[in-house]
Amino acid sequence: MEHLLHYVWKHKLFPLKILQTTHGLQVEVIDPGLRNTDSGPDFLSAKLKIDNFMWVGNIEIHTHASDWFRHGHDRDKAYDTVVLHVVEEADVEVARSNGEEIPQMLLACPDQIKEHYQELAQSDRFPACHSVLRSLPKLTIHYWLSALQTERLEQKAQQITQRLELCNQNWEDAFFMTLARNYGFGLNGDAFETWAKLIPLQAVAKHRDNLTQVEALFFGQAGLLEESNYPEEEDAYVLSLRKEFRYLQHKFETAKVMESSLWRFLRLRPENFPTIRLAQLAYLYHQGDKLFSRLLEVESLEAVRALLTTQTSSYWETHFMFGNTSPQRQKTLGERSKDLVVINTVIPFLYTFGLHREDEALCNRAERLLEELKAEDNHIVRLWDEAGVAVTSAADSQALIQLQKNYCDNRKCLFCRFGYEYLRRK
Repeated sequence: MEHLLHYVWKHKLFPLKILQTTHGLQVEVIDPGLRNTDSGPDFLSAKLKIDNFMWVGNIEIHTHASDWFRHGHDRDKAYDTVVLHVVEEADVEVARSNGEEIPQMLLACPDQIKEHYQELAQSDRFPACHSVLRSLPKLTIHYWLSALQTERLEQKAQQITQRLELCNQNWEDAFFMTLARNYGFGLNGDAFETWAKLIPLQAVAKHRDNLTQVEALFFGQAGLLEESNYPEEEDAYVLSLRKEFRYLQHKFETAKVMESSLWRFLRLRPENFPTIRLAQLAYLYHQGDKLFSRLLEVESLEAVRALLTTQTSSYWETHFMFGNTSPQRQKTLGERSKDLVVINTVIPFLYTFGLHREDEALCNRAERLLEELKAEDNHIVRLWDEAGVAVTSAADSQALIQLQKNYCDNRKCLFCRFGYEYLRRK
């Protein structure tokens, strides 16, 4: 239960008595230090007094003192900076690599915390901490959701930075790749990102004003124009796209085509078929270049939505798939879908670009847009809402998605503010 000892140390949940080393020297913990998630001692830059002498250094925590030797810390100079070894059982004395003895302090995890932690770990109800949520102060919930919102934006910024490296620091290309991924709306996200990596954007830009050629390249690189995919009786549209794609494929030397089997159509409404999303993406790409640059110039949510407004060419008004007709209707990107694109593409890019430029105004704009957008409607959000956490905006829903995926699903209750409140209850 070493992780519980870390928790007790971090939150200074010490017994109501004078703390002492195993040799009887009085210990006063002024600052437990910062939790270290990398290699090395468990807590860094702690401040404490031992026998009224101030120490600033690192803390190592073990269940048994002998774990110090079992883990090889006595031979690792990285642990020479440890000023206090905190243990549940002091079965041996410990020393630095030069043989100098390190003070040790006994610390036990309170039974109440152990019991509550077991309840969280074994709960089959989501969220495991549901019984305390309705009693939490609104300010406590607000602060934790705000922190989670920032954490999620920073996590997405790291993903965007990785795509920028793939795109040779070209922000427009990285934006297109991210936009494409989010046009998959979860189920086809991986397929769309794989597809986007196969599109020679710099070359295709020269044909942007010709929608047929853009569609030909988009559908062709997606592997959806292969002859084996369609019946013998093909319409003129399919034949014209195939002809254009062969020409562009030869011109741009794009021999690699995506496997069409990667696209998923089952359990999707026809409006969400990859064919329709690709047609909408082709139309959006055809409308104008430097979409990310244009998004940087607008301030309001309505202006952002307007720039993302798209439809399809006329063929797709009567088709959901090649060769199969459907009732005529204009297949535009719905408002809820458009807002999901804003949440998952535009806002993270504004935030990342703001970090890159050290432009606080851009980061604030991204956060403001999240506050203005309605909360997402999915099973995660509904579960938290039923548990008593009010979800009023996309900022809240993004925070709760981060909470479930990074904390609840991994049972990281010890790192969660709600888990902390559950553990500390009487």
